[in-house]
Amino acid sequence: MNSLYAFLVRQYVAMRSKRLRQKVHKPGPKDLIIFRIHFRRQVLDALLIILGTLSAGFGLKGFLLPNGFIDGGVTGISLLLTQVWGYPLALWIVLINIPFIILGYHHIQKMLALKTISGILCLALCLLLIDYPVMTTDKLLVSVFGGFFLGAGVGLAMRGGGVIDGTEILALSLSRKGTMTVGDVILIINILIFGIAAFVLSVERSLYSILTYLAAAKTVDFIISGIEEYTGVTIISDHSEDIRVMITEVLGRGVTIYNGKRGYGHHGHNLKGMDVVFTVVTRLEVARLNAEIEKIDRKAFVVMHSIRDTRGGMIKKRPLSE
Repeated sequence: MNSLYAFLVRQYVAMRSKRLRQKVHKPGPKDLIIFRIHFRRQVLDALLIILGTLSAGFGLKGFLLPNGFIDGGVTGISLLLTQVWGYPLALWIVLINIPFIILGYHHIQKMLALKTISGILCLALCLLLIDYPVMTTDKLLVSVFGGFFLGAGVGLAMRGGGVIDGTEILALSLSRKGTMTVGDVILIINILIFGIAAFVLSVERSLYSILTYLAAAKTVDFIISGIEEYTGVTIISDHSEDIRVMITEVLGRGVTIYNGKRGYGHHGHNLKGMDVVFTVVTRLEVARLNAEIEKIDRKAFVVMHSIRDTRGGMIKKRPLSE
């Protein structure tokens, strides 16, 4: 086992050196640490992709497919073609995703394409081999919970560094070449899919399918953004030191101090130097932070913006001393 581990470390060092165009050297302690981090990351990504495909398979076979509902993107096209022509859903998912995988491999990132291949094949195997039970025939429940489990699967796969729906790859590629955003491209594709579904299936099914898509999209956002949504807060005040102490001692959060200058003050141009305070809090703490800032400086200029995810630093609230 130790010899296998050493072999994997040497292969990783050689691969990394080649990628960085460096001379291959004997693995040292730093290389071992980097390899452990890389290996742990890849194992976690694989687990997330597997869990994602299991969840997506449950949403498809347990809710959407038996009731004739569809979703957006490649999955929606596959569901639509399955109902029209009757071939297995797993076959359509693999075939329709192939062009997007090739596109991702050549134009975006090879690792993304490889993880996408793994995720799509795993989803196809889940659909072929696992006999998911049909959970309900109630149209509203099918729309909401089918979208929930499908969205959870897509979100977990994206957390693992891959996708199980090639629409995101197409949207990302087109957004790089044109003026449209990723969201614009996905919206246009889904409008076409649901418009066709209204004619091929029925208007009622198409409307329920739109509800499915909305449930899936919100679930994906929830999985990607995390359970706690963070807010970045920039505070410009003459009492920056008091505000810094309040954030660290009262709220138990970390802060970053920037050196800045006022571009325009209360009495005209004023280039007075000052400290700018930046911190990250959960959205549940925003109201309390505003209240504490107002106690110190009612004229403080506060800027807030949403943060999708964070890592490192004092993100988790530290315990405060009594």
